[in-house]
Amino acid sequence: MEQLSNFTTLKVGGPARKIVHAHTADELIEFVKAADAAGEQVLILGAGSNLLISDAGFAGTVIRVESKGSALDYDACSGGMIEVSAGEDWDKFVALTIENGFADLESLSGIPGTIGGAPIQNIGAYGHEVSETIARVKAFDRKKGEVVSFANEQCKFSYRNSIFKEESGRYVILSVTFQLRKGEQSLPIAYAELAKYLSVNIGDRVSVKAVRNAVLELRGRKGMLIDSKENQIHSAGSFFINPILSKEAADKLPSDAPRWPQADGKVKTSAAWLMEHSGITKGEKLAGAQISSKHVLALSNSGSATADDIIELAKMARAKVDEKFGIKLQAEVQLIGVDLN
Repeated sequence: MEQLSNFTTLKVGGPARKIVHAHTADELIEFVKAADAAGEQVLILGAGSNLLISDAGFAGTVIRVESKGSALDYDACSGGMIEVSAGEDWDKFVALTIENGFADLESLSGIPGTIGGAPIQNIGAYGHEVSETIARVKAFDRKKGEVVSFANEQCKFSYRNSIFKEESGRYVILSVTFQLRKGEQSLPIAYAELAKYLSVNIGDRVSVKAVRNAVLELRGRKGMLIDSKENQIHSAGSFFINPILSKEAADKLPSDAPRWPQADGKVKTSAAWLMEHSGITKGEKLAGAQISSKHVLALSNSGSATADDIIELAKMARAKVDEKFGIKLQAEVQLIGVDLN
C-alpha cells in the first residue's frame, strides 16, 4: 500500500488502502460513485497542502484530483469569467491571470493548493479572501447523486469557512468560476504589513505585479512558500486559524494584541501573536516536529516527524495559549485520523 506521506506537504501520513487518480471531472464523479456504492470511506486529495493524516493512514479510497483546464471569456464590462478545473494548481492559476491582464487575485499569490480546495477554506491572505472573486462553484452532491452549481451567496462564505466545509464530505468540487477585473491596478491594499513593504497607505492601489512580487517575498520570509528551495522543512502552512472573539473577550487581551474589527461586531486577533505571547518560540521542537524558525504558525516536519509528533506539538501550543489567554485555537489544517482533543 502506498504511503500518504508521498502526497502531503508535511510528508507524514500512513498507508492508503486504495489510491485512484481522477484526470477529468467525469472520472472524479465515477470514482466517488463507485466508492459510495461500495460503502467505502472517501478522502478527496488535492495538493495535500492543508492536511495532516494519521500514521495509521486511511482505510478507504483516496481520490487524487488531477483534472486540468481553464477558460478565459471576458468583455470590457463584466471582466473575466474564468471556469477552472478543480485539479489546477492555485498559484500557477494566479500567475496566469496576471500574465493575461487580470486583477483581484494578486494578494492570494503563493498559497499552496489546488483550485478545488480554495473555496472550501475560503482561502485568504493580506486582507483579501477568494470569496471576493468567486462567481460560482460546480460540485457533485454525494447525498443527491447529482451535479449542482452554487452561486457565490449560496456558498455561505465566511472567515476560513463555507458550505463545503460545514457539510464536510457531501460536496466534491469539480470546477470554480471566477469573475475578475481586466486591469493592471490591484485591489485596495488592506493589510498593514503589505502596505509598509510597498511604501503605500492602506486603501491605495498599486500594480498587480508589484503586489504579487511583494506577497511572494513576504511569504518566503515566513517560510510559507512550500516549494521554495530555501525552505527545506516540510509544512502545511498556517496550522491554526486566527480566532474571532466577542468584543468582550477581545477587550480582555493586552492592549498591544492585534485587533481587526469584523462586520458583525466581533474582533479577529492573531493566532501567531497569541502563541508568541504564550511562551512558544520559533524553532521549538518536539521529537521530529518543530515550530518553524521563520513563523510560529507553521508547524513543521524537520525530517523525521510522525503525524503523532506534529499533533502533540499542536496540542502543546494550543494548551499554552488556552492557559495564558483562555482561547482555544482551532486547526486550519484538515485533520484525518487525528484530533486536538
